[in-house]
Amino acid sequence: MRIAVVLGFLLLGAYLIAVLEAWLATGRLRLAAPGWAAMALLGRESVVPRQPDRLFFETAPVLLLIAALLAAAVLPLAPGLFITNLATGALFVNAALAYVLVALLMAGWGPDGAYALIGGWRFLGQLIAYSMLIVMPITAVAMRAESLLTTDIVASQAGLWNILYQPLGFVLFFLAAMGVAFLPPFDLPSAEGELAGGVTGEYTGVRLAVFRLGRLVLVITLSAATVVFYLGGWLGPVLPPWAWSAVKILAVSAAMLSIGHYLPRIREAHLLAWCWKLGIPLALLNIFIVGILVLVWP
Repeated sequence: MRIAVVLGFLLLGAYLIAVLEAWLATGRLRLAAPGWAAMALLGRESVVPRQPDRLFFETAPVLLLIAALLAAAVLPLAPGLFITNLATGALFVNAALAYVLVALLMAGWGPDGAYALIGGWRFLGQLIAYSMLIVMPITAVAMRAESLLTTDIVASQAGLWNILYQPLGFVLFFLAAMGVAFLPPFDLPSAEGELAGGVTGEYTGVRLAVFRLGRLVLVITLSAATVVFYLGGWLGPVLPPWAWSAVKILAVSAAMLSIGHYLPRIREAHLLAWCWKLGIPLALLNIFIVGILVLVWP
């Protein structure tokens, strides 16, 4: 039952995010637009490139969706409302997100196309840099909670949310999450204006529908991780716990989409330079500050 509820929440969230994404792109709010778009994709012929690596080409969209679902499996929506409560749940999120890289590399290599291959290798450099900005803020979060259990991390924020306790870690994690979901301005793997879709450019029909669903679920999963690690999870007055989780997750997802919509795309060289030269030192500083705070003000 819990699995069905969590999966239903993810699908509903993905649908609402698709509505918001279409609204930002076209300026028109149409609640039925994602449904019609999905039906159009499912009814369209799935074209296969001339000389693909068939295994990679077919597996990539499915693997992207599975990676997003695996990361979501350890994120609680309310007390008792989660798929599994692993003792190393916080690190499991980072481990599951590593398969996003594998999926996009497969999507880049599989079609045997230049643009797709460039998009896949772009994401390789992007995620190698940003994966550190996922795991290092999580380390600071776990230090305060003295646990890697995601439920314990939420409980540790009963007095003060981590966004206030460690704001630097929140900013770094939020930007890194946008990078993992390859949302603008970090959409270098797809880059419509440069690579004609990049890793998604060779996909059509059902395969493209699965790829887009995986990306939407990934956005919801990363928003849920942000809420669990920094925004108090299900904690809040008046509303039931699951409602607080839903409101916060949708708000974070909307912020991710909206911020990227108004910023220019960053060159890959600048992105990597900022991450290695600025992001990682700031993440280390955040761990140091949180360590002092844990000793002085538990």
